[in-house]
Amino acid sequence: MTARGWFLFSLMGVVWGIPYLLIKVAVDADLSTSMVVFTRCALGALLLLPFAIRQGGLVRTVRAHWAPMLAFACIEIIGPWFTLTDAERHLSSSTAGLLIAGVPIVGVQAARLLGDTEALGVRRIVGLALGLGGVAVLTLPHLTGGDARSLAEVFVTVVGYATAPLIAARRLKNVPTLQLIVPCLLLAALVYAPSAAATWPSETPAPSVLGALAALGVVCTAVAFVAFLELIKEIGPTRSTVITYVNPAVAVAAGALFLDEPLTAGILAAFALILAGSVLATAATGPRKKLHAPSPAPATSDLCPDQGEARTG
Repeated sequence: MTARGWFLFSLMGVVWGIPYLLIKVAVDADLSTSMVVFTRCALGALLLLPFAIRQGGLVRTVRAHWAPMLAFACIEIIGPWFTLTDAERHLSSSTAGLLIAGVPIVGVQAARLLGDTEALGVRRIVGLALGLGGVAVLTLPHLTGGDARSLAEVFVTVVGYATAPLIAARRLKNVPTLQLIVPCLLLAALVYAPSAAATWPSETPAPSVLGALAALGVVCTAVAFVAFLELIKEIGPTRSTVITYVNPAVAVAAGALFLDEPLTAGILAAFALILAGSVLATAATGPRKKLHAPSPAPATSDLCPDQGEARTG
């Protein structure tokens, strides 16, 4: 990857590694799932809306691409953010972060099912296996205490996170980043606004809880989405989802530092596997393999420079 790609990859590894901690702080304060998701989406949308309007053509873009944008909003935000937040009522923040690391594996399979994917190569397959092995080492000690519903909710989140980038890359490659993010966040906020209003707390939450909600909206939503879609443009959708091998390490570290969740020698050893797997899994490969007949003059996507066509994240 380029230096810019590694910078975006490292940034996303951190900013999408801390939401699990912030969500746990919010739900432990008895805030409703709908309120947490609404606040996160509304803050992110309000911060980015002025910049999207300044670009011009926001309404025109939504009219032209409303169907894939709706699909992206549902699969990336509206569904997964609710299920993940609700799951953390019964799972620790580190466990939730660890389970999300299954996204790259699901993403690879989803891309292949769609019939058009880049070649993986031996090195990247080994990297995916190493990362998954590291996640397994981290995950097994944390799986106690979570009920079947919570684990199923995390699985729904994993599937959404793995497939939404494919929509963005294949159907929304020409949509400016802000003009994709802002309508999706606004829609999600509108969906959860009635339920959030009905469950709004009668007393103002503690400063630490308000800080967690603010960080979710500003850092983990507004900043993170802009960086993530730029990462997809830089390195492609399959490799961009490998940040979910780094996110669990950040989630475990944050849980240990701020929530007194365990940090053992096994966890530290798994960090090495996860990071090594990330490096190998993001390695460059040869031309993407296509399962359909090649076109006479394939166009090179400006969204995914290393692939013949675009993908989403």
